[in-house]
Amino acid sequence: MSVDPQPSRSVPDLLGDLLRETTELFRTEGRLIRAEISEKITQVQIGGGSIAAGAICLLVALIVLAQALVIALAHVVGAGWSALIVGILVAVVGVLLLAKGKKDLEVVNLAPDRTLDQLQKDGRLVKEQTR
Repeated sequence: MSVDPQPSRSVPDLLGDLLRETTELFRTEGRLIRAEISEKITQVQIGGGSIAAGAICLLVALIVLAQALVIALAHVVGAGWSALIVGILVAVVGVLLLAKGKKDLEVVNLAPDRTLDQLQKDGRLVKEQTR
């Protein structure tokens, strides 16, 4: 005696299964997009921190460079040049941090790419299943 592994199912049963699976799919996609948005918010926070750190470095550089200019003009030679070199190095670090922060905050880097890809795959799968 053999048992039919796939018993015939009624249309209401199939529609019920379709509704349950579609609901679960959307719940899963919702969890995915929430997780990805959380990652993007963290990326914005890190980018903002880099911009703040860069701004602080540039402020320090401005103070040091101003001090270096005063010392250089006062003594014409000596200690002023060392302060000038330090000021330029701090300014370079600040510019690099600002550039990194700006890049992290670009809209292209903040789009939920994985979720969009998954939604496209799900759309194709639904189209294939309904044919």
